[in-house]
Amino acid sequence: MELAVLNAQGNETGRKVVLSDAVFGVEANDHAIYLDVKQYLADQRQGTHKSKQRNEVAGSTRKLKRQKCTGGARSGSILSPLFPGGGRVFGPVPRDYSFKLNKKLKQLARRSALTYKARAGAISVVEALKYEAPKTRNVAALAGALKVDDKKVLLVLPESNANLQLSCRNLPYVKSVLAQNLCTYDVMNASAIVLVEGAEQILNTMLA
Repeated sequence: MELAVLNAQGNETGRKVVLSDAVFGVEANDHAIYLDVKQYLADQRQGTHKSKQRNEVAGSTRKLKRQKCTGGARSGSILSPLFPGGGRVFGPVPRDYSFKLNKKLKQLARRSALTYKARAGAISVVEALKYEAPKTRNVAALAGALKVDDKKVLLVLPESNANLQLSCRNLPYVKSVLAQNLCTYDVMNASAIVLVEGAEQILNTMLA
């Protein structure tokens, strides 16, 4: 698959780049995408939730009433989960939600996600962007020129570019990421993917 390289004004430069069919044209595996996205979201959870059990609630342990002959159920103490302010039965406790996925499955998931975006025509390529200083309006103008300013945009960079990355931070609809750090969730969450020239070579090599 070939794509024309565009400049910052959205015009073709006359150059083209090749997106490998081994990465952008595979047979998509929906379950692999599901598992990879599920793992990403699980890793975002802090897992610090905690509720107090019966033995942790502050209060008296005095028996509330006699055991028998009251016509009601037996009550051990006010700490029982049956009473307001008592402990909670089987409440949440701190835990780690992360789980392991095989490397090949994660690669398949990323290839599948990129394939879906390529089929939808949601991928474009721009030439290398060099900004002398961080300017949000530069990236906003680029998004407008590419006609993606009304979409969630994922800007994929071949290498670290401090000025460009800082320029993206104030735009809520633009997220920048290095090609080697690309994850399935970011691809699926974006409506448009903009590859900075050179990023496609990294993806072709890394995921082939």
